[in-house]
Amino acid sequence: MTTDPTNTWRDPDLGEPREVRLPSGPVRYHDRGTGPALVFAHGYLVNANLWRKVVPLLAREFRCITPDLPLGAHVVPVNRDADLSPPGIARLLADLIRELGLDDVTLVGNDSGGAYGQLVAVNHPEVLGRLVLSSCETPEDTWPPSPGGFGLLKATAASAVTYRALYQPLRLRRTWRWRNTYGWLAKYPIDDRAMNSYVRPVLTRPEIRFDGRKAIGAVSAGYTRDAARRLIERRPVPIHLVWAAEDHVFPLEHAKRYAAELGAPLHTVADSYTYVTEDQPEQAAKLIAACVRQHRSTTD
Repeated sequence: MTTDPTNTWRDPDLGEPREVRLPSGPVRYHDRGTGPALVFAHGYLVNANLWRKVVPLLAREFRCITPDLPLGAHVVPVNRDADLSPPGIARLLADLIRELGLDDVTLVGNDSGGAYGQLVAVNHPEVLGRLVLSSCETPEDTWPPSPGGFGLLKATAASAVTYRALYQPLRLRRTWRWRNTYGWLAKYPIDDRAMNSYVRPVLTRPEIRFDGRKAIGAVSAGYTRDAARRLIERRPVPIHLVWAAEDHVFPLEHAKRYAAELGAPLHTVADSYTYVTEDQPEQAAKLIAACVRQHRSTTD
């Protein structure tokens, strides 16, 4: 396995790095803090570093588990035959929660991590205490989302050659702010160490490209629309929405309508795009903590 630090760097503020072997293969995660468990699910082509600014704020009160999901920016590839379809990633998250012996878990999902979180809630509700959806797919959004041209991600995954070619511009730092890369996801530039950890694995490691291509090639809005229907009908776990007020990719109006159908509170993060934990970590951390406290106070 490569030791290239641009591939493997994770912010030490995430806590202790660990690895667990699940049915789908090895998964690395970071563990910091004590108290009620928060498990964080990131989206495509980012990793645990997405949470590096909020974990130090939340770890004062909560145990923060930040896995690297096999979505193209991870370090350790999963089994070659692992199911990386949306239900497969949801199962991986549920298996991680079970393997770590966590109870009354709050799953926090951002971007497509929120899409996977919705599938965990409907397919594995027994592992969750509650779900926090943060700027992610709603029933009105495509997956991959169409704003910004992200639909191209799935189209190019049909071929290993086109998939590899798509990401070559990311070798140039100036491309990181394009709207169809990270420019419409983070309002403010992401620091270079985190960005390198996001883009270098898919550029330099064929086994990571294999996982990323499988994962993005399998996504479909059909999964999230079916999950949303079942969440609205069954309400298996309490849900809160924490949304970027200026989200270009997952419009706030979509979130408002989805929250109304779910009967779920909606909280907005000002001066932020999709990656609220990058743009406004203090606001995001306060809202996540408040969501957990509110629900726990009504059930204690």
